[in-house]
Amino acid sequence: MNRPLHVVGEVQDPGEDASAPPSEAEAETGLSFEDFVVANHARLYSALCLLTRDRFEAEEIAQESLVRVLERWDRVRSLPDPTGYLFRTAMNVFRKGYRRALLALRRATFLAPRDQGFEQIEDREVVLGAMATLPTDQRAALVVTSLLGYPSEEAARILGIKPSTVRARATRARAALREAIGDPR
Repeated sequence: MNRPLHVVGEVQDPGEDASAPPSEAEAETGLSFEDFVVANHARLYSALCLLTRDRFEAEEIAQESLVRVLERWDRVRSLPDPTGYLFRTAMNVFRKGYRRALLALRRATFLAPRDQGFEQIEDREVVLGAMATLPTDQRAALVVTSLLGYPSEEAARILGIKPSTVRARATRARAALREAIGDPR
């Protein structure tokens, strides 16, 4: 099972450069999506294998990226570098999966039972008491962003307000908590 990873691409003519992206002329003259996939899939898959170190995850990311490019192909085809758009899309898909995995890990860790010493219980009581003094809007922003770990954009959608408002309320809530608890920061 611990075999080395071998990336195998398509067999190409000896004179053909596999790493060369499609020319701008091809992009402007109506390069078909099928030709685009044939020209770029092996390079994309190889790069993703190196990035993820997992062939199956690399294939999933490559397929998702190609589907996203296909959905926007009429616009992507006319870009100066459609291959660059494909690779950027693949990196975005990879990062999104990585962030979701971290968020799931953070949530699982937060929900896991912990050894509760008396000091931790007392600290929790102090924090809960201080949070009870916060206005509801600040408390909601703090809980959604800090405790649940949502970014401000997603928290804004949950709370039905602007992302900047979420950040401002959470900042005010943290400052009020520090003051209530007596933290000199």
